[in-house]
Amino acid sequence: MRPVSVWQWSLWGLLLCLLCSSCLGSPSPSTAPEKRAGSQGLRFRLAGFPRKPFEGRVEIQRAGEWGTICDDDFTLQAAHVLCRELGFTEATGWTHSAKYGPGTGRIWLDNLSCSGTERSVTECASRGWGNSDCTHDEDAGVICKDERLPGFSDSNVIEVEHHLQVEEVRLRPAVGRGRRPLPVTEGLVEVRVPDGWSQVCDKGWSAHNSHVVCGMLGFPSEKRVNVAFYRLLAQRQQHSFGLHGVACVGTEAHLSLCSLEFYRANDTTRCPGGAPAVVSCVPSPLYAASSGQKKQQSKPQGEARVRLKGGAHPGEGRVEVLKAGTWGTVCDRKWDLQAASVVCRELGFGSAREALSGARMGQGMGAIHLSEVRCSGQEPSLWKCPHRNITAEDCSHSQDAGVRCNLPYTGVETKETWYWDSGNITEVVMSGVHCTGTELSLDQCAHHGTHVACKRTGSHFTAGVICSETASDLLLHSALVQETAYIEDRPLHMLYCAAEENCLASSARSANWPYGHRRLLRFSSQIHNLGRADFRPKAGRHSWVWHECHGHYHSMDIFTHYDILTPNGTKVAEGHKASFCLEDTECQEDVSKRYECANFGEQGITVGCWDLYRHDIDCQWIDITDVKPGNYILQVVINPNFEVAESDFTNNAMKCNCKYDGHRIWVHNCHIGDAFSEEANRRFERYPGQTSNQII
Repeated sequence: MRPVSVWQWSLWGLLLCLLCSSCLGSPSPSTAPEKRAGSQGLRFRLAGFPRKPFEGRVEIQRAGEWGTICDDDFTLQAAHVLCRELGFTEATGWTHSAKYGPGTGRIWLDNLSCSGTERSVTECASRGWGNSDCTHDEDAGVICKDERLPGFSDSNVIEVEHHLQVEEVRLRPAVGRGRRPLPVTEGLVEVRVPDGWSQVCDKGWSAHNSHVVCGMLGFPSEKRVNVAFYRLLAQRQQHSFGLHGVACVGTEAHLSLCSLEFYRANDTTRCPGGAPAVVSCVPSPLYAASSGQKKQQSKPQGEARVRLKGGAHPGEGRVEVLKAGTWGTVCDRKWDLQAASVVCRELGFGSAREALSGARMGQGMGAIHLSEVRCSGQEPSLWKCPHRNITAEDCSHSQDAGVRCNLPYTGVETKETWYWDSGNITEVVMSGVHCTGTELSLDQCAHHGTHVACKRTGSHFTAGVICSETASDLLLHSALVQETAYIEDRPLHMLYCAAEENCLASSARSANWPYGHRRLLRFSSQIHNLGRADFRPKAGRHSWVWHECHGHYHSMDIFTHYDILTPNGTKVAEGHKASFCLEDTECQEDVSKRYECANFGEQGITVGCWDLYRHDIDCQWIDITDVKPGNYILQVVINPNFEVAESDFTNNAMKCNCKYDGHRIWVHNCHIGDAFSEEANRRFERYPGQTSNQII
């Protein structure tokens, strides 16, 4: 279908355009958006699937030819301008790497640079019309706010073809009317179209089609079904076919991206000689247990080489990969749905719902292992995809890639977990609950079972939660600990304030004050917030404690533990810092400080900032006066009692090897607890201190 003409210009309209800086065209009866000066007869539309009416691939018609925009240098400011061209008030986001599918024809604009205030995209800087070195795999898209500009009765959005779209897919069990366990893994394929749910003709149905359907439904793979049984069953049932001719390659993230045909309303004969398409999906072990299937091995052979960090829900997060025994991130250059889907399926989920760029799931620390990952979608692992190894200058953690995966429907959201005033509660049904954080519901967490240890009820004995879509994520700069660690023999007459705050070992109480000294292991502690929400103390300002020695309020009694451990984990010394003040010492270039300790200021750590406790301030040490020579582990744990919510607690501990000979100490191999592979961690704990590193 050819696009409908939007503007019918009259001679008077052209004369008015010459006399004033802007004019109103004479809209045809079918469309009425205003055309602003500067657009020079350009037309705009949103295209691609799957999408909502206010998002999609941006396409521009110029000189009668439709084309796209390259995502190089594309920004939210450019998206604002384009959304206004399309009749929306503003943009809420933008996409890269042809998220809505690659376009065709010309690539009209490349290196588009807008301030966001332009009235037309023609006022933005670019390489010039039709001058581009991009491919359609780099087509840009926009996500506009679903709100029209005043004066627009319709948006300037024209579809390539006004055809039907597959909005949703489900599996309907063909046998058994009783209550079936969730998730449903096998059944008739049904698609939801504007008129309701319809079935799909199985003529030409392939394993590739099943692979795409299973991915959409949150399953990593598919398996063969007993076609003869389902065809026999189909003869006894009535069916409503709405779709046929489905032909997928197998790498599509959504059925809408496959070649397919809808039956017309006047088609009286549908799916002759065929039957409804049937699919059987293979769930990951976590979901297999919940669906009542035979429980598989809970962990695959060998250690995983890909993981997700920083997500608020299962199946989402920052992508991290294991290389040479160390975890690192992936640069978002060329990151797309195919690469994201490989990650999701590798981790036991379905295909990718979103490929996230710009550290949307928080910034990582340490190495960036991969860049320009180009997957076909058929690879069993991200490491099998072509990629480029990068140097530190090539990419920054502000470009860390992330994913949101399709998950099976388990019905967990229909079980309500209530949080209310427990003054009238008469029964406690669970106690001893201990979760790892990956469980789908409280039922899957370890607990006391039918034996409830908490026999008393009331507000003091019942648990509650406050939910949030985002959380902080604290991470200690481990390299700085190693670089700044040293021993100081500090005279007792300089430690009165530290003794008052209980920052010394218990043997200090029997020392001959003010004579003598204490041996202190000093080091700097730089704590970054890499999450998506500020880290705020649990206690309110009214309960903060004033410390005269340090001249400010402390908002947390326990924020960090400093420990010296033997190889078998026995604690031989610990830091006795009584309480802490939280503030933004420094921030990234584009982040402003919000918190400071002085003058009873608000306390916390802003996203993108860090709190620095220098090695030379009071109590920033471990008193090792009573420690005997030997090999040890230095351990620092942030937020040890989990008092403040974080998106990831597995990176809160840092460990270092240290060797102490009674006079000097060697500190080396400092790393975050989950930064190493399992094998590297085993080697670390097996041989603490066994190295000839620099003497400190």
